[in-house]
Amino acid sequence: MAVAIRMSRGGSKKRPYYKIVVADVRAPRDGKFIERIGSYNPLLAKDDEKRVVLDSERAKHWLENGAKPSDRVARFLDAAGLLKREARNNPNKGKPGEKATERLEEKAEKAAAAEEAAKEAAAAPAEEAPAEEATAETPAEEAPAAEEAAAEEKSEG
Repeated sequence: MAVAIRMSRGGSKKRPYYKIVVADVRAPRDGKFIERIGSYNPLLAKDDEKRVVLDSERAKHWLENGAKPSDRVARFLDAAGLLKREARNNPNKGKPGEKATERLEEKAEKAAAAEEAAKEAAAAPAEEAPAEEATAETPAEEAPAAEEAAAEEKSEG
């Protein structure tokens, strides 16, 4: 008989509470189990000692008798010092999927096309640009004169 150390969910909707149990691998998740060896309450703070309660003697007994822990229970057993768990590495975890890479490529193509169009626009009307700068300076010189005239009217009135 294959035996697993895993979690059985309890608690109400949106308020999970787990029992750490030893069960037959063929039994349903929340179904019949052989022995309860602890509990896990994910709603408590990570530094709370009641977050994970584990009977280490019984866990050690079941591990010696060939029980296989689930990934999450293996983490708890590693933290308790009963089992050495190797750290996993997934180098593809952070990479975007196929659709996202397609969207990024399309966006890069559009940006490159817009950049080329901007370069062409900047190169073609290079002769008109100095004339625009000259007209832009004249209203800027007139604006302080208008502000001074408005200030004189306020002081007279």
